Amino acid sequence: MSSGSLPEVTIYADGACKGNPGPGAWAAVLITRRNGAPIDKEIAGAEQQTTNNRMELRAVVEALKCLRLRSRVTVYSDSAYLVNAFERRWIYSWLRNGWKTRGKSPVKNRELWEELLHLVQQHDVRFEKVKGHAGDIYNERADRLANLHLK
Repeated sequence: MSSGSLPEVTIYADGACKGNPGPGAWAAVLITRRNGAPIDKEIAGAEQQTTNNRMELRAVVEALKCLRLRSRVTVYSDSAYLVNAFERRWIYSWLRNGWKTRGKSPVKNRELWEELLHLVQQHDVRFEKVKGHAGDIYNERADRLANLHLK
């Protein structure tokens, strides 16, 4: 299947945490189009002891796991940590450097980054930064959903 004929999926992902670390939750809104009509799916989950960054990553991991077919995916997130890792290609430097940062310290959340990288390689994915709490309807929806799952 050529990239021009891939199904298109838009993902809005968000994470939330009470304390950092503390109880956390993640959520994603997946939007696909079938016969011109948008079809939305919401997913969410929680962890007892985590960080906001882990929840941001988990949201995208879980959203990509929902895709059954290779797809062209745009991920919108208000997490600079997540978006910059791909858009500035930090993740590929970490991989080349044995999962060490430029400062030679171990990359935090390595197992999630590895899982995310594996999932991203199964699709045609691009990441876009969206400003949080700025009125983007789907970003606000993902944020509300994550916060509903905070315990």
